[in-house]
Amino acid sequence: MRTIPKWTDSIQDVEKQEQCVYDLCFNPEGTQLIVASGNRVLVYDTTDGTLIQALKGHKDTVYCVCYAKNGQKFASGSSDKTVIIWSNKLEGLLKYSHSDAVQCLAYNPLSNQLASCALTDFAFWSAEQKAVQKHKINSRINSCAWTNDGQYLALALGNGSISIRNKLGEEKGRFERPGNPSIWAISWSTSSDDQDTLCVTDWNKTLSFYTLGGKLIGKERVVGFDALKVKYFPKGEYILISGSNKACNIYTKDGIKLGMIGDQQQSWVWCCAVHPEGNYIAMGCQDGTIAYYQLAFNTVHGLFKERYAFRENMTDVIIQHLLTEQKVRIKCRDLIKKIAIYKHRLAVQLPERVVIYELYSNDANDMHYRVKEKITQKLDCSLLVICSEHLVVCQERKLQSLSFAGVQEREWILESPIRYIKIIGGPPRQEGLILGLKNGQVWEVHLDNSFPLLKVTVNAPIRCLDLSQRKQKLAAVDETGLCQVFNTKNGDLLYQEPNTNSIAWNTQYEDMLAFSGPNLLSIKVEDFPAHRQKLNGFVVGLTGSKVFCLNGSAMTTLELPLSAPMYQYIEKKMFSEAHKVACLGVTDGDWEELGHAALENLNFDIARLAFVKLQDFNYLELIRDMLERMKKGDNNKEVMIGDVYAYRGKFKEAARLYQKAGQEHKALTMYTDLRMFDQAQDYLGSNDNSTLIRQKADWARNINEHKAAVDMYLSIGDTKSAIEILGEQGWSEQLIDVGRRLDKAERVSLLAIAEHLKQLKQSGAAAEIYKRLGDSAAVLKLHVEAKEWTQAFSIVQGQPQHKELVYVPYAHWLAENDKFVQAQKAFHKAGRLDEAYKVLQQLTENAVEECRFQDAGYYYLILAQQCLDLAKESSSNFDEMITKYVQNERLAGIYYAYHSLHRYLEEPFTSFMPEALFNIARFLMTETNQKRPKGVSLFNILYCLSKQARKLGANKLTKQLLDKMQTMKIPTKFQEQVEVATIAARAKPFSDPEDLLPMCYRCSTYNPLAATGNRCVNCGQKFVHSYVSFEILPLVEFVLEEGISDTEAVRLIDTPPSDINEDEDQWKQEITETHQTLQLDGNFNRKSSDPFSTRLNLDGNDKELASIVLGRNDLLNIDSSTVLVCKYEPPLKYQFYRNLLPDLQITMCEYCFKAFHVDDFEFQMLQKGYCPYCRCSPEANMNLDSTDDLLGI
Repeated sequence: MRTIPKWTDSIQDVEKQEQCVYDLCFNPEGTQLIVASGNRVLVYDTTDGTLIQALKGHKDTVYCVCYAKNGQKFASGSSDKTVIIWSNKLEGLLKYSHSDAVQCLAYNPLSNQLASCALTDFAFWSAEQKAVQKHKINSRINSCAWTNDGQYLALALGNGSISIRNKLGEEKGRFERPGNPSIWAISWSTSSDDQDTLCVTDWNKTLSFYTLGGKLIGKERVVGFDALKVKYFPKGEYILISGSNKACNIYTKDGIKLGMIGDQQQSWVWCCAVHPEGNYIAMGCQDGTIAYYQLAFNTVHGLFKERYAFRENMTDVIIQHLLTEQKVRIKCRDLIKKIAIYKHRLAVQLPERVVIYELYSNDANDMHYRVKEKITQKLDCSLLVICSEHLVVCQERKLQSLSFAGVQEREWILESPIRYIKIIGGPPRQEGLILGLKNGQVWEVHLDNSFPLLKVTVNAPIRCLDLSQRKQKLAAVDETGLCQVFNTKNGDLLYQEPNTNSIAWNTQYEDMLAFSGPNLLSIKVEDFPAHRQKLNGFVVGLTGSKVFCLNGSAMTTLELPLSAPMYQYIEKKMFSEAHKVACLGVTDGDWEELGHAALENLNFDIARLAFVKLQDFNYLELIRDMLERMKKGDNNKEVMIGDVYAYRGKFKEAARLYQKAGQEHKALTMYTDLRMFDQAQDYLGSNDNSTLIRQKADWARNINEHKAAVDMYLSIGDTKSAIEILGEQGWSEQLIDVGRRLDKAERVSLLAIAEHLKQLKQSGAAAEIYKRLGDSAAVLKLHVEAKEWTQAFSIVQGQPQHKELVYVPYAHWLAENDKFVQAQKAFHKAGRLDEAYKVLQQLTENAVEECRFQDAGYYYLILAQQCLDLAKESSSNFDEMITKYVQNERLAGIYYAYHSLHRYLEEPFTSFMPEALFNIARFLMTETNQKRPKGVSLFNILYCLSKQARKLGANKLTKQLLDKMQTMKIPTKFQEQVEVATIAARAKPFSDPEDLLPMCYRCSTYNPLAATGNRCVNCGQKFVHSYVSFEILPLVEFVLEEGISDTEAVRLIDTPPSDINEDEDQWKQEITETHQTLQLDGNFNRKSSDPFSTRLNLDGNDKELASIVLGRNDLLNIDSSTVLVCKYEPPLKYQFYRNLLPDLQITMCEYCFKAFHVDDFEFQMLQKGYCPYCRCSPEANMNLDSTDDLLGI
């Protein structure tokens, strides 16, 4: 730190009497200095100390001045009890008074409110207030200061206490100094880190720091004099204190003394102030002296390789790793004078001692230091160097080597003052130093040798020195800026560079030197011209591609482009040296250029290293191939260099080298591979050009020039490739044209054309080609794929051997379009009954999964028909197919009925009457009692049946069903309804209406509603239901006597009966508790008795009635209008039923043979147009087999 006097002034009155300077301050710009001296306010120009104006307005001594932060006004306070507000134009604006002499002033840094303090009171004034607010105080106020946020004002009192006031003047805190010494100066820290720190100086000659709450920070420090003024620097890093010591001292923000500003004065220094920029100091003395100094902080630092140590805030050491950017701080709490660093050692010189530090570990990136030794000696030196076990101290011409204990071990006296020292390494205790002297000599000194060695001599004082990595070259810069490089072995001058201020050899490369000049950085290798670039500062180190530059006190690390020296080596074909430079750090592009240059000069080693770095496997493969060829004796350099040029894209040069070597075919291959056919033509010679045309056509195809490619392929007879392109592009007209030009013998090409035309939907043209080739099957497949069924069937009629090619896909198409009946016949035609059965089975399962139960019933009906057809075709699995037929027939009826029940539960409205829903649910309950099909919910059946039974008054059945449902898992949405219905059923009689009980029309027995089978519990007769309302129909089945065929029985039934004179029948009715009978009483001497009348009564001991068997006479006598015949197809037999209530009209579907009430059936036929069960319309014919039927004609 240095202080440079800028100007001084001595203030006297008109009688030449000294006028004490009690206070001074800078304006915010720092261009003016306001001074309180005598009864005047003086304004100085800070540039040269010129007095701008002397302001008069006070009648007595002016004690204080203060400038507002906004720079618009300043104030002065005097012993005449007044405060005057001045404008920045040096005009008086306002004056107000106190009851006593004004001692101090302070402007709020934010609101610019002025606080003025007298002996017994203080006041607040601002431009917004009309009146001055005054507050009394019981002690003398010596100093005041606002906090940085402008919220609180600290008052330093003469009784040794400090009062903290808010902006309204209210006291918010108070704390006292020990011993109650008078406090004359206080100041709040301006540092952003500790803004609420108050610096306090009292007349106990101590310095202390407090928080806003009055807590002492750190320890008190003795300053040794009575402080009159304390001021922080603008950034808060230093403190100025002046007083009775007749000087102004500078301290750290922790209170550590750093030095004195300028020389000691002749009287007390009452005031001091810091320039807003922090680089100038002004002080005022009792004898009227004003001194203005410039403050200059010297850079104290040390550098070894990538470790840089420097001083910060005068008392801290920062060690910075220049590569990793790590930093560590060492707080020395004293003024640091010198710093030296070497390997793991660090030396810090303080005023009274030298502290030596060492690293905790040997890790290259470790940044933790600890104290190793302390030399408690006051050393006067100009230069300081630390070695492994020694401390080297330089003072003018004398150089001393001290141990870490402070013992001098060796001393050297040189001829001239030493200007520069650099440690050049060596074993511990034997390190070497190079010294630059003022007389231009360069000496080498080793710590274990008392005799220095003269290396070189230059013509001017040495400014800077450095030794190369292998110590073979020495660079010296003298005061004239001339850089000279010498050979250390013989001292010869190798080269020199002017306009140089600092130098640094690359620590990783012997021949690379970096030197800086006026805003330039130069890099030089060997004796090549230096490469220059802009740089502010000095180069102090160079490691690899990292250059360390010192600009002021800041050290920066820059990435240095080393491309220029590498290219200089490449130009001289010094590839090994170029590779060494590249390893220090160049771009991938530079590596690529190095590899190519080395490869073109057949330096395979360097080329391989370069391409390994780039991971360019293509060039590595090329190098390997060349080395293999050289091992085999192929040493033609022109060909090898031609290959390199070809890889680099220099095709003309490569072709010339191939031609020069007599290998034109390599040039031809290269150009054809590159699709440069015009150039390839020059190297074709007398060879056939069909290969070249083919390659050209391939290239045209790859670049989507398809038309040109087709023409070229056709020109060389490659019809296959031309057809492929035409097909890919969809050019059907060109395909047809090519097909017509081809001979019939070229079958493969014609088939390829036909296939492409078929894909392009040109079935007519494809059929034409197939017909030319006589391939009827292909024509047929063409029609099938185009879904042209009429043309396909017309061909099949003439060529039945291809029947399967048409019927199978047609059947699949019908099945996909839900035409299952026609699909079934198509499968039959194709002989694929098994496949038809599998397709329908899958459709059925899907319908069940999707809850399409009506469709599921329809599909099961078709499956049943399929099983019947399979039973006809195969006798081996006849019984199995008949069993499946019965099962599928049963499932068809169940799903058909369950559809209505499912719709009733899922949809809000239904068209079914309660009686119909009751019958449907009861039918499902009896049919699913033994085995319940997939998708059919037993709960839904029972719930629906119980609900309809409750409506119809069947309370007994309702109670039974609800009890059964309680044992089941009830869906959430039905739980409440089931519980309510269960409670309601308990309040009703346990009985069912007789009209709801199902009656057997054969034995006239009433069956219970909760019966579990679909047969009469008395006679076993199976009930026949109407397949709309599912009422039980009065139909009784009868069978034929042996020997009577189904066809004969139908003929006998249809024969009108003969006229027979018989007496009038008399009927007798008998009703008992168990049954009701009607008995024909009268003439029993007929030709044949009515078997339905003779077998109506059931003996109590019989468990089941025998089947009703009718002979020929019975069939002749029976009324044909009361007989319904189920005319099943073989192998099933006909079933015969008689309607016992002829007045009840019953009909039967001719296709599914399900019985219906005539009204219900006709209504469904009118509504849907087909049978509700089998979906067959009256016009349909299930037995048609013609092709027209399949096509829907």
